[in-house]
Amino acid sequence: MLTVTTLVSSFDDRADTALVDTFLEQGYVIVDVEDREALDALRHEIVAAACAHMEAAPPADEGAFLDGLHRALPIEKLNPLRLGLYRTINDQLWFRPTYFRLARRTLETLVGNELAMQNRINFSIQMPNDRTSLLDIHADVFSGESPYQVVEWLPLVDVNGTKSMFILPRRKSEAVIAKLNEFGDGGMRALFDAVRSDLEWLTIPYGKVLIFCPNFLHGNVVNEEPTTRWSLNCRITGLFTPYVSPEKSLGAFYLPITPRPVTRLGMAYQQPGGFEE
Repeated sequence: MLTVTTLVSSFDDRADTALVDTFLEQGYVIVDVEDREALDALRHEIVAAACAHMEAAPPADEGAFLDGLHRALPIEKLNPLRLGLYRTINDQLWFRPTYFRLARRTLETLVGNELAMQNRINFSIQMPNDRTSLLDIHADVFSGESPYQVVEWLPLVDVNGTKSMFILPRRKSEAVIAKLNEFGDGGMRALFDAVRSDLEWLTIPYGKVLIFCPNFLHGNVVNEEPTTRWSLNCRITGLFTPYVSPEKSLGAFYLPITPRPVTRLGMAYQQPGGFEE
């Protein structure tokens, strides 16, 4: 005999409730990568490319090599290395699919299962006391980005404190953004000073990934920790969400990655002649 427990009254997957609730409350989640072997392989390839660029021998300890980059590379050679890695690694066919794989289940839960992904993944390398790699407090929507997106932010080393990034959680960000005009004279520096005590400095060990909503205030400061930060970041949005500008449109800035069969058939459909009104 059927019982009432075989019926459901919600479209939500109860297994995902805690993840969704945390994301909606904080504006971010930090989770384990979903394929640790893929992460290790991805990091290995980046280390190999960095060593080739620097004409250095492959290290015995890849994490120590990344953490200690500032001891092996002069600061004036940092940006050429970053740009070289950006080009070399983004040219690899495996890079974006592997990066997406690291958080696929989480992204599908938070964003959807038909997705578009930024066409190039960004590299960030921040040496201790380096003032050339700063990203002041901001929300991506301030510069014309879509509000319908998340950022997958992946550290290649353990990060915490000023070696990491900060975020102002959702409720506080929304309250501050609502009265942003009050900070007009002092600019973003005044805004940072006003919210400094409420910022959350994220601790993210290697092996975990951050997914955050860039509508909320975030950024970084001078790395005052003794080791170098390596991180990657990439924007992901729903395939059919609004795109706010030609520059950040589908086919230019974003590329489809997971269209479903019905979508493929629908996009291929052509109305026969004589049926137009």
